Amino acid sequence: MNPFIQQSIHSLIPLLAEGKLSSVELAEAYLEQIDRFESELNTFIHIDPKMVISKARRADQERARENNTKPLRGIPIAVKDLITVKDMPCTAGSKILEGYIPPYSATVVRRLEEAGMIVIGKTNTDAFGMGSSTEFSDYGMTKNPWNLEHVPGGSSGGSAAAVAARLAPIALGTDTGGSVRQPASNCGVSGLKPSYGRVSRYGLIAFGSSLDVCGIFGRDIDDIWPIFSTIAGYDQLDMTTSKLGVPSIDQVNLDLTGLRIGISSEFFPENLQPEIKLALDELIRQLKSLGARIVEVGLAHIHLSVPVYYILAPAEASANLARFDGIRFGPRAENEKMWDVFFNTRSQKFGDEVKRRIMIGTYALSSGYYDAYYGQANKARNLIKQDFQQAFENVDIIFTPVAPTTALKIGAHHDDPLAMYLEDIMTLPPSLAGLPALSIPAGLDGQGLPIGAQLIGNVFQEDRLYQIAKVIQSVTTFHKMVPPLISSDFKGKAQK
Repeated sequence: MNPFIQQSIHSLIPLLAEGKLSSVELAEAYLEQIDRFESELNTFIHIDPKMVISKARRADQERARENNTKPLRGIPIAVKDLITVKDMPCTAGSKILEGYIPPYSATVVRRLEEAGMIVIGKTNTDAFGMGSSTEFSDYGMTKNPWNLEHVPGGSSGGSAAAVAARLAPIALGTDTGGSVRQPASNCGVSGLKPSYGRVSRYGLIAFGSSLDVCGIFGRDIDDIWPIFSTIAGYDQLDMTTSKLGVPSIDQVNLDLTGLRIGISSEFFPENLQPEIKLALDELIRQLKSLGARIVEVGLAHIHLSVPVYYILAPAEASANLARFDGIRFGPRAENEKMWDVFFNTRSQKFGDEVKRRIMIGTYALSSGYYDAYYGQANKARNLIKQDFQQAFENVDIIFTPVAPTTALKIGAHHDDPLAMYLEDIMTLPPSLAGLPALSIPAGLDGQGLPIGAQLIGNVFQEDRLYQIAKVIQSVTTFHKMVPPLISSDFKGKAQK
């Protein structure tokens, strides 16, 4: 394995600046890794190697001419295929957008390209971000590099698997109800969901507009922060973005004395996988030894998160996906009658999970049911927000599992959509409340599958999450774990 692809972003920056590594060499190393493992993992929907090398060559020329004015220049980044990149195919993981090439880039992509980064490819996703496993992509499922018989999580499973397998040093995803944090946990990498309104949604193909957030995958928190600092901030093209300044991180205080860490019994149910509880108990013990104080917090309405989310998100999706009708984007099912064009295109090109959620959402918004379902769900969402607001009066962060289990086997919940929805039970509450949350590696279970820990912060306090994650990663080595698929001594295919 090329040693450069084992380097973190904060290690690559000085190598590029000092001329010990060129952007072309780095791009070639990642493209070689993709060529070696992509057929087994299916992490990407689109890659253009010639374009990547061309942009890398230009980055080298600009670096020499401008004397390293952009630290991120020439570093590759993978982008989830729900985020538009100008002149690059964007499918949202769905055949209904096959062949669509957007004429503009999302704000997050534009800001990263202005910083000199190179989009290496578009990563696989559950169609329109609707799924918890990346099994519901119309372009084939993505597999977990820790064990090819297991899912990487979803819907940003392609991005998570790409970072874990060293097919990209960093990746963008989207998080509506856990679609960054849950696959990050399953794949043994770090994943940040910023506060709602911290990062522009312009150019993200919408699923649930009041929930969608662009998030980041990295091997550790020091890789995530410079990307977050680059993409965060007000955007006049997205009026939901906040004008609040993005915090800078100059020096992190590793002394946690007096820090209040909230623990809620609602996040530690009896059916939690025992190995997850053991791993998180050990992290809590270490945080206490570093001076943190553990505070029990009550979150009385957290148990409503799943039903609330699966009314609100499908309702918003049914409205957002109405535009995909075979007329304005992608292919169409030809027919003499206009309404048959709409019906046949949507019935043939939308996958089963997308259809299921559109139907649920349309029902919840229909006359006679709006108040009983959508209206009540919004009221319950406010109660969940109030629970968190009260909790943060007494604690600085809240510490939870990311999911009730480690990565599921492929096909485990194909016949039981409700069981699949329950995989998001730990990640939905902060999404509904618009809070920042971070998944970081916390160990391995008995099958050798990664375990993740979730840190939830108060609104717009991503810097507090960075501090705690930095401390944890200073006293543990979980973020340095490498999947057996790509380790130098790995001889077989899927780990049994």
